[in-house]
Amino acid sequence: MTNTAALRQQLYQDMSPLNLTPLWEVLHALVPPQPSSPCVPALWKYEQIKPFLKRAGEAITAGEAVRRVLILENPALRGQSAVTQSLYAGLQLILPGEIAPSHRHTQSALRFIVEGAGAYTAVDGERTTMHPGDFIITPSWTWHDHGNEATEPVVWLDGLDIPMVRFFDAGFAQNDTAKSQTVARAEGSSFARYGHNMAPVRGDAPFGATSPIFSYPYERSREALYQLERDAAMDPWDGVKLRYINPATGGSPMPTMATFMQRLPARFDGKACRQTDGAVYSVVEGAGTAYIEGPAGSVRFDFEARDHFVVPSWHALRLASIAGCVLFSYSDRPVHQALGIHQEERIP
Repeated sequence: MTNTAALRQQLYQDMSPLNLTPLWEVLHALVPPQPSSPCVPALWKYEQIKPFLKRAGEAITAGEAVRRVLILENPALRGQSAVTQSLYAGLQLILPGEIAPSHRHTQSALRFIVEGAGAYTAVDGERTTMHPGDFIITPSWTWHDHGNEATEPVVWLDGLDIPMVRFFDAGFAQNDTAKSQTVARAEGSSFARYGHNMAPVRGDAPFGATSPIFSYPYERSREALYQLERDAAMDPWDGVKLRYINPATGGSPMPTMATFMQRLPARFDGKACRQTDGAVYSVVEGAGTAYIEGPAGSVRFDFEARDHFVVPSWHALRLASIAGCVLFSYSDRPVHQALGIHQEERIP
């Protein structure tokens, strides 16, 4: 060991008890030339997951579990309950006659209905009935419970900002005294107030920075996508892609998560794009292929309805579909935009 190297090692050793460490030894890892996510692309085939959801339904009740969910863990983040470093994803099952009891928490949540119909989510005294493809919000710190008064099991994708809130050490939670909250408003009241390009003359948005509409029905989203497919120019990267908005602000429905719905027409062979926000995809209709390329190489995911996959930050994604498909996705883009660090590169 050279004299300089020995001096440095002695310096590091002597200052370590004071909880000091040299920046120059880690600078390139802290400030990399481009994003280098520890996350990896992953695909969850619904037909492989469904038997385990059924077994979970036999093993524990919704009341015992509070939320009967199978977490979609990124293979590179096992044990962290995270699909990316900032986002959580899981598939929740509720059986006929069950109630997932009322509680509230700091974390914002979305529900995207994957299979089954007739269950409900209640948010601060208003219920909305679930149908496949519906996008439903549970705003931060709102009382919410789920129930199933139908005759079939219902499964939905839970997307939350749990890892993000955990990073900020800002998580709070509270259980309700009642199993199910009292219904105080007719179903559809929030959509009637805010869902028709109109808003009440007086009164603030009920959920702060979160959209006052907490249920976005798929029938409306689907109609818009198919009309644009017929009438508008096709984007070479995204097909037809729309973002859900908070009608009070024009921004994302939630302050920490953006949500999107897109249609890839038949014989679509898209171009590749990468962005700093990692994204989780749920396949609504049809089938297709996702080609994902990152620092560790390339992967190909052949997906069909009800499958889920994750694209980590700064991984190039190219989508293709022979018969056509519809994809729902969510990401942490609003936080990137608020911090002024969001970047996107469309590869020609």
